Formats: sequence, C-alpha cells, structure tokens
Amino acid sequence: MKTVQLAALAGLVLLCACAVGPKYVRPDIEVPPDFRGEGVAAAPGALTAGDMDWWEVYRDPVLQDLIRAALERNHDVRLAAERVLAAEAQLGITRADRFPGVGGVGEYQVGRTSREGYVTTPGYPYVQRNHTLALSAFFEVDLWGRLRRATEAARAELLATEAARRTVTLTLVGGVAAGYFGLRELDLELDIAERTLASRQKSLDLVRARQTGGVSSMLEVDQAQGLVSAAAAAIPDIKRRIAQQENCLSLLLGRNPGDIPRGRALTEHVLGAAVPAGLPSSLLERRPDIGQAEQQLIAANARIGVAKAAYFPQITLTGAAGTMSKDFNNLFSGPSWTWNFLPQVSVPIFTAGKIKSGVRVSESLQRQALIQYERTIQNAFREVADAMVAYRRQLEYVAELQQLTDTLDDQARLSRLRYTGGVTSYLEVLDSERQFFDAEINLARAQLAGLVALVDLYKALGGGWRKPPPAAQP
Repeated sequence: MKTVQLAALAGLVLLCACAVGPKYVRPDIEVPPDFRGEGVAAAPGALTAGDMDWWEVYRDPVLQDLIRAALERNHDVRLAAERVLAAEAQLGITRADRFPGVGGVGEYQVGRTSREGYVTTPGYPYVQRNHTLALSAFFEVDLWGRLRRATEAARAELLATEAARRTVTLTLVGGVAAGYFGLRELDLELDIAERTLASRQKSLDLVRARQTGGVSSMLEVDQAQGLVSAAAAAIPDIKRRIAQQENCLSLLLGRNPGDIPRGRALTEHVLGAAVPAGLPSSLLERRPDIGQAEQQLIAANARIGVAKAAYFPQITLTGAAGTMSKDFNNLFSGPSWTWNFLPQVSVPIFTAGKIKSGVRVSESLQRQALIQYERTIQNAFREVADAMVAYRRQLEYVAELQQLTDTLDDQARLSRLRYTGGVTSYLEVLDSERQFFDAEINLARAQLAGLVALVDLYKALGGGWRKPPPAAQP
C-alpha cells in the first residue's frame, strides 16, 4: 500500500514538474557573414563602435552634460521607466497565483427567526448571535503548468519592457547628439553669413568710392548692394532656425524652451575616423529592439501553454479553520473550534470549441511575434548597412566640397584683385562671391550630415545604453 502511495506521489511530482505547451528555443535566423557596406570589420572579440559608451563617442563636455540632463528629465525616458515598474508589479501579481492564498475573517452575526415561518423547538431562541474568527486558504494545484507558463510570459514581458526602455535611451542619446550638431551647424551658417556680410559691405564701400571717382558705374554699385542685401537677408532666417532648434533640444531635455549652451564648434568634432562595425551576429545581442522582439516572442510562446492547459482538469484546494460561538466568552473554548477542507476538480466537457479557438489564437500570436522578430533583425541589418554607406560616402562628399570651397575662395579673392586692378568687371566678382558663399554653406551642411551619419551608425550598432552615465566632472 505504501508503494502505491509513493508511486502516486512521485507521479504527482512529475506532473507538477511538467508544463504543457512548447518550450522556447531561439529560432535559427539567417545572419549575413558581414555587413553590406564599406565599414571596417572587426575580429571576433575586438572592440567595435557599438561596444563604446556614448561619452566615449561624444567627447564634447557640453554635449555630455546635455545628454546627462536628457537622461534624467526627458519625458519619454521617465515614461519608459514607469512602464518597467508596472511590468515588475504585473509579474508579481502573476507569480503570486502559484502560491497559496491565506486570508483571515472576523464576523459577528445577529438575526431573529420568524415565529410564523419556521417550526421552532421549545426553548429555541428567536434571536441568534454568532461570533466567528477563522483563517481560510486557497491553492490551485498547477499540474499542467498553466500558472508557470503565465509567469514565464509575464517575466518575458518585463524583460521586453526593459528592452523598450533601453531603446528609448539609445534613441534619446542619438537625438540629443544629432540636435546639438544641427545647432552647431546653424551657428556656423550664421558665422559664415555674418562674415560674408562684413566682407561684402567692404566691397560695397570700395565700389561706391570707385563710382564717386568715375571708375565704376552705378550698375556695379547696385550689384554690390544686391550682394550685401542677400547676405543680410540670410541672417534673420538662420537666427529663426537656431531658436527653433534650441526649442527642439529643450524639449528633449525635458525643459521649457530656452537657450542651449555651446561647446566645440562643428568643425572641431572628429569626422573621418574608421568605425569598426564588428560581426553581424553580435548585433543580435547589442540591439535592444531585437531583445524586445525576442522577449515578446518568448511571452507569446508561453501563452500557448496557458491556452492548452484549459483542456485539462483544474484542481483547487480550499480550506478554513477557526472558531465559532454564539457567546463571545466561549469563542476560544475547545468546543467552538471548527474547520473544513474542500478539494475541487473542474473538468471542461463541452465548450463549443472555445478552448480550441483560444489555442489557435495563441499560436497565431506566437507566429506573428516570430515574424516581427525576424523583421526586426532584418531591419537592424538594413539600418547598419545604410548608416555605413551614408557615413562613408558623406566623408567623400565632404572632402570634395572642401576642395571646391578652397578653390572658390581663391577664385573670389583673385576676382576682387582683378576688379580692383581694373582688369575685369564687377560681374565676375558678383558671380565668384555668390558661388563661394553657397559652397561654404553646403560644406557646413555636408559636415553636419557626416556627423549625423556617424550618430545613426552608432545607434544602428546598438551602442550607448548598457552602462549608466558617469557623473559630470567638476
């Protein structure tokens, strides 16, 4: 008899150790041998751009302070942190279902029986009083793993929420850096416009002096005045864009619109260094959006087990123990103790296909999560390839524009000398000045595009979120 009992107990333990539904196995994803583009690949284990922290990439102290402020005050980051706390609490709620629930009750009941509606026993009181103190317990025997699968899903959802928070952090760091670089580019444009305006004003004074002396015509004076007006007209628009860019950065910093401090000039930021991308397989571990998609897949996979467990009997154990007496003074005497135990088994017999449909829904959601996981990975590879190509080609573009700008600068200088010497008309100066101004503005914008491409590449490689930012240096 004892052998039978032991065998039954062992079988119950084995059943409790099992959980219906598929066990999660990471899908086999086709990973390319290297990134498409002309980036510098790194050997396995070597440091890549994605392994560097943001303060190692963005070395401007003012920019670092802005990023720190954004990480502390940005509304999206704070919302993401609250979602993580909510997911932690939800996991606690789900996990608590796996343990017995114990509650206490204290009750005082008074009532009067009807003389007309009931047959009473002589001496039986019409007014009854009962005092009750008891503990009750409820426990669901998780034979089929329904509660374990639900806990597994909730844990995966927590990890997915944490990965989403890291994605917000990564995006914010890149957004602040790109916005700051955009602000410094506008500052450079303003400086170019103001320098050009001062230079053209000197040219206008010279042309007017020559016109007074009868050397130049009034047409040349008007042409010089047109150059001055064009440079002057560009300044208010650039200032407008600067103010709006500061407002945009203020929002990222979680502040009201206001001035933004400046650090290094746009041209002082490093542009042109090789950016090692590393192995494509490492991207699966670095990118938080890929981690989020995988955790969502794990949660969807676990919910299949929750749905399938509905096919099997559900066993619950309910019990209570306490004391009950009509006289409060006798509430803790021996005869007043009471208890009850209620095992219950509920078996689905006919559900009109409800359980089957629930399983089919959960399986479809799992397949959708798998498709989303695969799409997230492929999109990550595309973003890295796009960013690598953009960064590489932008460097080439900046180099060509720099050469063009130097040439046009020399051309403008020579044309002014030729005009002063009376060799050519002011039309040549007019054309060369306009070309040089446009080239300087285009070069500044190309340098900005190169820095933004570097930001995009760093973000695409999944860098900048794993460690907390260091404290600002005094």
